[in-house]
Amino acid sequence: MRGWWRDLTDLVLPAECGGCGRPRTVLCPECRAALTGAAPSRVRPMPEPSGLPATYATAPYADEVRAMLLAHKERGALALAGPLGAALAGAVRVGVREAGWEGWGRGSPQSSAQRHPDLRPTHPHPPAQTPLLLVPVPSARATVRARGHDPARRIALAAAGELRRTGTPARVAAVLRQGRWVADQAGLNSRQRLENLAGALEVVPGGGRLLAGGPVVLVDDLMTTGATLREAARAVREAIGCEREVGATAAVYARASREGREEHTERSMENRRNMALSATRFVGVNGPDDPVCAAVIAASPDSFEINRN
Repeated sequence: MRGWWRDLTDLVLPAECGGCGRPRTVLCPECRAALTGAAPSRVRPMPEPSGLPATYATAPYADEVRAMLLAHKERGALALAGPLGAALAGAVRVGVREAGWEGWGRGSPQSSAQRHPDLRPTHPHPPAQTPLLLVPVPSARATVRARGHDPARRIALAAAGELRRTGTPARVAAVLRQGRWVADQAGLNSRQRLENLAGALEVVPGGGRLLAGGPVVLVDDLMTTGATLREAARAVREAIGCEREVGATAAVYARASREGREEHTERSMENRRNMALSATRFVGVNGPDDPVCAAVIAASPDSFEINRN
């Protein structure tokens, strides 16, 4: 009800710029330029946690951009979801290009599934328009209730819409959830955040099969230390690895049944072990076989400085 009421008031009442407060505009030209004026680029926090997926951001988290994200997240300025989603879509495009996934889902002869056979979906005949999956980083349920909306999911939906509008099949797959309680991250340093989040996220039942169908882009509004994205990537990679192993095992058993179980039992068991190992190796980390990258709207200014140096 609270989210519905905010949607209604955003339409009826005069808006103000989410960056500078200028009246009667959702986002003034100057603040829009601060959000999308520069090309998205790769960002790396310092220290960079191991397992953090390649992450791309649109703008430094400062000044007007910081004000926009806080207005959307904490004050329910829902009209900002459109421009924030468009900015996020820009970071997704760069991440897709850098990962070599351009053409995914379009039937392109240079699609990543053909350049990297291990990226093929679990299904032997995937749909011609298998979409790119945008997986929003989840907030705690209590936090979502307190805010009255889910900011990460809202901007992910806006970004997916923008990607589809510009020719990239994309959909939101909200398959991550918190599996246990975590402390408030405010005030924690990088090491404490990693410890706080270790093992906290999980993929919902059945989500692994969906994730194994194509490349995954983790999306959020902000990256600071990278601890949250690292934990989200761990959960997604683990789910994909398990799904691949199940698929490899099923394929071996199917072949064994056709050839005759008794005669080929020993060879089938050996093939099963080899294929399971191969399926697990599919889930690399920041390599050509990594099925995960990440995109955010903003990151700490220092992470951009490190990228330039």
